[in-house]
Amino acid sequence: MKDAQATAVYPDLKGRTVLISGGASGIGEAMVRAFAAQGAAVGFVDLDREAGERLADRLSSAGHRVAFVHCDITDEHAYKAAIQRIADALGPVTVLLNNAANDVRHGLEEVDSQRFERLMAVNLGHAFLAAREVVPMMKASGGGAIINLGSIGWMMASPGYPVYAASKAAAHGLTRGLARDLGPHGIRVNTLVPGWVMTEKQLALWVDDEARELIARSQCLPGSVEPVHIANMALFLASGASAMCTAQNFIVDGGWV
Repeated sequence: MKDAQATAVYPDLKGRTVLISGGASGIGEAMVRAFAAQGAAVGFVDLDREAGERLADRLSSAGHRVAFVHCDITDEHAYKAAIQRIADALGPVTVLLNNAANDVRHGLEEVDSQRFERLMAVNLGHAFLAAREVVPMMKASGGGAIINLGSIGWMMASPGYPVYAASKAAAHGLTRGLARDLGPHGIRVNTLVPGWVMTEKQLALWVDDEARELIARSQCLPGSVEPVHIANMALFLASGASAMCTAQNFIVDGGWV
């Protein structure tokens, strides 16, 4: 059955303001496109100015409400200002997707304290910052949804990126802590956990014949996990269809872990 890219329609997402970090490519781009197709007002940030502007122009030309802000999410003041610009342009943010991350490979001996802090900032720190900035908007709006992007990598004890693994494990902890604190305000917080997603970056850097054999052996389902599959789960978690879902992990990995 070729229904892998079928997308449900969530009427309550229409008109909502959504903020997506790392939205210019890969999983983030799929999310931007998916929420725009639902009629949401989508603000996204990315370090890649050219790709971000190109995506925003295409979607705006198609009649969608989209705002892109070029931003380094590890710069607290710049990211805070970008979030405010998006809220001013599109309205109060009630859906936050903390998607941006960098799974650059590194060994224990290669990481000094400065690099450790940079890796944690790009993989975890921005998520806390963005939540802090948008939660007042969500409270004033009567609720909202925060979706942190996790990873099956640390669950599998994958080698080659210990700080990334630590930051992604911490993202799951952030979800649990925020869910407890924010639940009384109608704000749901969940972790969306991708498997090995076939983004352009992954295909260019890491996916060779050996990797494809590993994926085929490890997944219960045949085929590839694509960015659209992650975006589809994000739509569900942002919508009222998941009204009583919070503090949970939602894994989209083809049945790997």
